[in-house]
Amino acid sequence: INAEYMGDSRTSIGNYVANRVSNKVTQVADRIFCCRSGSAADTQAVAEMIAYYLEYHSMEKGDLPQVKTAATMFQQICYQNRNALSAGILVAGWDKKNGGCVYSVPLGGACIPAKYVMAGSGSSYIYGWCDANYKEDMGKEEALAFCRSAISHALSRDGSSGGVIRTVVVTEESVEEATVTWPNIPFCLEKDPHYAQLTNPTTGIDVNA
Repeated sequence: INAEYMGDSRTSIGNYVANRVSNKVTQVADRIFCCRSGSAADTQAVAEMIAYYLEYHSMEKGDLPQVKTAATMFQQICYQNRNALSAGILVAGWDKKNGGCVYSVPLGGACIPAKYVMAGSGSSYIYGWCDANYKEDMGKEEALAFCRSAISHALSRDGSSGGVIRTVVVTEESVEEATVTWPNIPFCLEKDPHYAQLTNPTTGIDVNA
């Protein structure tokens, strides 16, 4: 059982894009990562705190931490500071006890285990797509294709999402990180023939296509 992450790279301030290629996927332990949404400053600070706590926890325990431990730490900090933080966190990774695990820590500080989770402004555009296309027990390549397609659809619809697609595959043996640049993303509206028809009023639209 593995854990896989997906994320875009756009950091925005209102309508202004401050960073097109930021890395929203942060490693907090050897086999645990978090994907950050909300305030970049808030989530970076919280992720650094969790990485610090998990390092000491690992030294005391003499072993790698569990994903649930990291998710609970995120939950406690986000809940205790829920009126001050704007932070939506996805926590995922691999540990000896539970294998691959995924948790969502949304705004307000809940901690929700799930088979797959999503967060951020682009997620509201792809819930239906993900529900329709998600399958259990996907292989590595199939899961990567699912993640990359989901993110590319979010990029096409959400003005606060964009840039490149970053993926991380976490297994017992290794951590594999990859980046998909804009020319290679699986889907974008500019490549969709229906979009070209809709944006050109002189082009006839075939409703049966």
